[in-house]
Amino acid sequence: MKKSWVLLLVGLFTVLLLAGCGEKSQADVVQALEKKTEEMSGYKAKGKMTLQTGSEPQVYEIEIWHKGPTYYRVNLKNSQKEQSQMILRNDEGVFVLTPALNKSFRFQSDWPQNSSQAYLFESLVKDIANDPEAKFSAVEDKYVFETKTNYQNNKMLPTQEITFNKKELSPTMVKVMDTDRNPLVVVEFTSFELNTSFDDNSFDVEKNMSSAQIEVPTMATGDREPFAVKYPLEQPAGVDLVEEKEVDTENGKRVILTFGGEKSFTLIQESAEIAAPASASTSTYMNGQPADLGFTIGAISESSLTWSYDGVDYMLASEDLSEDEMLTIAKSVQGQGGK
Repeated sequence: MKKSWVLLLVGLFTVLLLAGCGEKSQADVVQALEKKTEEMSGYKAKGKMTLQTGSEPQVYEIEIWHKGPTYYRVNLKNSQKEQSQMILRNDEGVFVLTPALNKSFRFQSDWPQNSSQAYLFESLVKDIANDPEAKFSAVEDKYVFETKTNYQNNKMLPTQEITFNKKELSPTMVKVMDTDRNPLVVVEFTSFELNTSFDDNSFDVEKNMSSAQIEVPTMATGDREPFAVKYPLEQPAGVDLVEEKEVDTENGKRVILTFGGEKSFTLIQESAEIAAPASASTSTYMNGQPADLGFTIGAISESSLTWSYDGVDYMLASEDLSEDEMLTIAKSVQGQGGK
């Protein structure tokens, strides 16, 4: 009888020991992630972002710097097209730099607080913590969450799958999915370093513009060939192209596409103007908010969306379209050839 009691006590102790050494719960991991964001002074991360929104995948190298609480530097580079773009946030505001055009635009914006950001650690943690229906699983050496996104201007990407390394709780992969659960944006982190140090000028507009132009030199106006006109692959039902007009400008041609029907909008394309070196320190103020299109960062307001890509300036204007519809049309213009 005494032996059986001993065996029972040993068994209970073993169960308790195994339970104590088991996997962390979802609440435990979320709490640990939130604590990590609260205690960190900043980080540096690198990775690769793949977009599936066009006819062919587009791959970008991304580098993220964050210095708490509000300094950011996100560098987005397409090595195949030799073009890069950078978004900076410092005490003066939010800036979008396009080194190849020697241009910088300034916004009065609360970016990145106003929307999900697939490449920012603290944004991912915030989305997880704010979703009471978030799904959680522990797979080998990873924790995987599936949550709702918070894209203010794009309801077509409602879900994301976020993977963290178990040991360090650093992000390893993010998949942003459409309504059919197809991953349209995939971010793969190759490095993530917490509590790094930064130079005094790490978030300075002029310094970053200069250093970026060493890697991606400013375009030469005389070397550019005429651009091919691009047409949206997606547009609202009942909308058709009703007029196409070409105008000569000092920089080349300007093409104006007018669409009408159930809703109307205008799409203007023209050779991008390259700012003179003397104006490098001047940033143009933009109304609206930065719009992350994936392949580039534009500016969106209630009635217009502007962006630059591959040496061409685009402007989409409409009193009828929602911001979500403008973003969908803009993304469908890129990643395909002109007619």
